[in-house]
Amino acid sequence: MDELKRTPLHDLHIELGAKMVPFAGYEMPVQYKLGVLKEHLHTREKAGLFDVSHMGQVILSGESVESIALALESLVPVNIAGLAENRQRYGFFTNDAGGIEDDLMIANRGDHLFVVVNAACKTEDMALMRAGLEPKGVTPRLLGDRALLALQGPAAEDVLAGLNPAVREMRFMDVATVELAGAECWVSRSGYTGEDGFEISVPEEQAVDLARALLAHDDVEPIGLGARDSLRLEAGLCLYGHDIDTTTTPVEAALTWAIQKIRRNGGAREGGFPGAEKILAEFDTGASRARVGLRPEGRAPMREGVEIFAKAEGGAPIGRVTSGGFGPTTGTPVAMGFVDIDHAAPGTKLFGEVRGKRLAVEVAEMPFVTQTYKR
Repeated sequence: MDELKRTPLHDLHIELGAKMVPFAGYEMPVQYKLGVLKEHLHTREKAGLFDVSHMGQVILSGESVESIALALESLVPVNIAGLAENRQRYGFFTNDAGGIEDDLMIANRGDHLFVVVNAACKTEDMALMRAGLEPKGVTPRLLGDRALLALQGPAAEDVLAGLNPAVREMRFMDVATVELAGAECWVSRSGYTGEDGFEISVPEEQAVDLARALLAHDDVEPIGLGARDSLRLEAGLCLYGHDIDTTTTPVEAALTWAIQKIRRNGGAREGGFPGAEKILAEFDTGASRARVGLRPEGRAPMREGVEIFAKAEGGAPIGRVTSGGFGPTTGTPVAMGFVDIDHAAPGTKLFGEVRGKRLAVEVAEMPFVTQTYKR
């Protein structure tokens, strides 16, 4: 087994009493002394600081940002050419079968694009970008000298503004270069919790000082991967490799909002990305299954892998849970998964098979909590 990598904040995690676990090839904090439940609630009520330095930070450079954007559009079904300077957009790489190779964030930085990809997909994503972009004159460069922090929660703006008041002017999905605790940081107003917050790329040698400056605020606690997962689940956000993967189309995954009209049938730049024929056909005909929210009745959580049935007894499975657990904010079990399109309407009563027993579950709207992005 390959030796686990460590982020620039590793020693700080140990100092803070983190329980470390393997994740995507890294040794990462799953929880701190507060524990997952309290870390989750603290993020919803005040502000949580996450180390997400395991993720891949990539700069795409070329002749002009316009040419880089058009080249990237050959790999993603997203309007990149229409992305304004210092704005960010969610997207995904697709394959020839219409499946999702990875989901990512894409920012226009004026003379280049800045892309953040999932940790477990870094190697494959870099190979995909080199093969697809270098022949078009675009060079992808994976940065190895920057950490990535996320400050999330209703107090995030006040906390970060204490280091630089300019962040108050930023809106959801804005990106800016901001000095924080003496470091030149690339800051986006975004996150993975459903809360207002910021994601901060910082030179690795200054990452610990910045983290300590943020943690010095009374409203900030360090938050591990455990609460990160329950926060994103309540917010209805996908986890790559679980809720979406190479076999999942964006239409099935309820991610059609991320494919702008200009890339759809009849748009000025329709298609031109891997799997376009399959994906765009599903816009017209619909998909055979859909990602939905699920609310189990009772207190027993339904976790990943639980099969979903239409009836309390008999019949073949009509879906499965892809993420599930207890929602600390909702005070109830919450889950998401895929079900046949005929059973995907909110309010539909279904059954999940848990340890040989079929338990009632209802299809529900997502997110399970109100998103508080500052638009």
